[in-house]
Amino acid sequence: MAARPERLVLVTGTGTEVGKTWVACRLARALRGRGLTVAARKPAQSYAADDDPGGTDAALLAEATGETPQLVCPQHRWYPVPMAPPMAADALGRPAFTVADLAKELAWPVGVAVGLVECAGGVRSPLATDGDAPALAEVLQPERVVLVADAGLGTINAVRLAMAALTGWPVSVVLNRFDPAIDLHQRNRAWLAERDGLHVVLDGADLVTPIVGWPDG
Repeated sequence: MAARPERLVLVTGTGTEVGKTWVACRLARALRGRGLTVAARKPAQSYAADDDPGGTDAALLAEATGETPQLVCPQHRWYPVPMAPPMAADALGRPAFTVADLAKELAWPVGVAVGLVECAGGVRSPLATDGDAPALAEVLQPERVVLVADAGLGTINAVRLAMAALTGWPVSVVLNRFDPAIDLHQRNRAWLAERDGLHVVLDGADLVTPIVGWPDG
């Protein structure tokens, strides 16, 4: 990496389809609303071949940060097979790659206040032939890790398992799709925050304070 943001945030999840991109986009817009320069990177993305290119993670992150999808995720790391990126590359007959390769390809403009790096799949899903989100964190040394989880049934188990792989990093847990009218959601939040002592928020926009230290409002 030729340049590094003032603060680097790694976004991962307890699994696929938990809303990592949604949370990252909410956070990016909230930070930009505070006047901060924000950039997002997706080291590699995989998707179904018939998906709308405008709906890929890279495209959504680009819209939220004012960048281009090809800047968010290098074109050669777009894999049109819905598998973990290294598996998709193998299925397509394309070259294997390592965590170090992905880290070296992260290009940041000078002067970025917050850089968001969104991983693929869950915490232990393969990002490369030799590593996952914790392995990428070891290379990037982010100031904070954002763990996105579903608010419903099974989330306590999923969050605990994910947290075991993220030991040593300051982690914020986002309970996505939280509905205050659902008792289980309220109990899950209370259990994780009060019993497990985790920093739990309900919206990516609520992460502005722990990331930049500015109070809300």
